[in-house]
Amino acid sequence: MKSIARFIGLPTICHYLPDRVAQAEYERVGQLTPSEYEGHMLAGWRRFGHTLFRPVCPACQACLSLRVDVTAFRPNRSQRRCRKLNENTVRLEIDRPHIDSARLELYDRYHHFQTEAKDWPPRDTTDVFEYVDSFVDNPFPTDEYTYWLDDRLLMVSFVDRLPTSLSAIYCFYDPAERWRSLGTWNVLSVIEQAAQQGRPWIYLGYYVEGCRSLEYKARFVPNQIRQPDGRWIPFRS
Repeated sequence: MKSIARFIGLPTICHYLPDRVAQAEYERVGQLTPSEYEGHMLAGWRRFGHTLFRPVCPACQACLSLRVDVTAFRPNRSQRRCRKLNENTVRLEIDRPHIDSARLELYDRYHHFQTEAKDWPPRDTTDVFEYVDSFVDNPFPTDEYTYWLDDRLLMVSFVDRLPTSLSAIYCFYDPAERWRSLGTWNVLSVIEQAAQQGRPWIYLGYYVEGCRSLEYKARFVPNQIRQPDGRWIPFRS
């Protein structure tokens, strides 16, 4: 691992729980191996591109890393319906991340919808370099999952392949197709890929109780959460 800079950002209003103050520690890396990053995830870090981050909020510990037990996973009734709806209709392609107008347009539409539906912070049209820095330029090979209905792009997801796990970085989808439960379908697809590759865990980032954009992660059971003291304990089963 080659660290370029490490610092703690200024306190801000929390995007997950707006009545609280958020603060994060950041580390910018020039080089990072999958094994090194998996070790960082076990310590509560996440990443976009070459920037690692973890919450260090002064008076809150609500952000808890969550991972799903791939071997023991059993879909619930809603997840089985999602699978039946999508598995023979929506096509999955896995390749290296890249950028084009279709991806940028979908990314913007998704964020505009989330701003209206879930009070996400408003944003301008995506800057090409911001997208590249977050999703395309990575310190080690990362997979891009694209989901297609015939020739129409429905969803894009980014996934890290690590020694004992897959880590779901981020996904965005067509709001007009949200009746398909595309976010759920993406997680089910990542779980299936992990099972085929013999990886016992998938990491879904932070679970935050009270944040409806993140609470869905706990529905994939059994799962574990990372306690503030560093212990991983069973959460939902």
